[in-house]
Amino acid sequence: METERLLINKIVPSDKRDYFFNISHDRRVLETFICKYADTLDGFDFEPYLCAKDMFAVRLKETGRLIGIILYFDVKGDSCEIGYGIGSGYWNKGYMTEAVRRFLHYCLYEKGFGKVYASYFPENIASRRVMEKCGMKYDRYSEKELTYLGKERDLVYYAIEREQKS
Repeated sequence: METERLLINKIVPSDKRDYFFNISHDRRVLETFICKYADTLDGFDFEPYLCAKDMFAVRLKETGRLIGIILYFDVKGDSCEIGYGIGSGYWNKGYMTEAVRRFLHYCLYEKGFGKVYASYFPENIASRRVMEKCGMKYDRYSEKELTYLGKERDLVYYAIEREQKS
């Protein structure tokens, strides 16, 4: 998959360092994206991410380096949920909106899902803005849906249906 500034493709072994520093070792990212924290690059178990068939690297076209990830999961009938995270050094540059817009098209029109959901922690306004810019609409609020980083967390869900996407 490709956008104006990004490539979205499979995660490869050479992505380990970028994944570590932009996702698993970036505490600011872990406040917004559910992921296991990794202390050291040497101790970072990258194998599960290489084997995840529905998780993709988000790369800058100009360098080919992984700056974030995007995935779909929780497939139920003709719907799925997407998740995404990007290194905090790349926040507020429009990269995630660009990636999510392209990924929604992939899920709805290439994978054939009829409906795609995404969720965010209520305090993560930036993620809500990404969803809204991509045409997603409020779906529901889920109180204390999960425990993450030692506290019960609420989630806000947004959704988009194939017919709504232009």
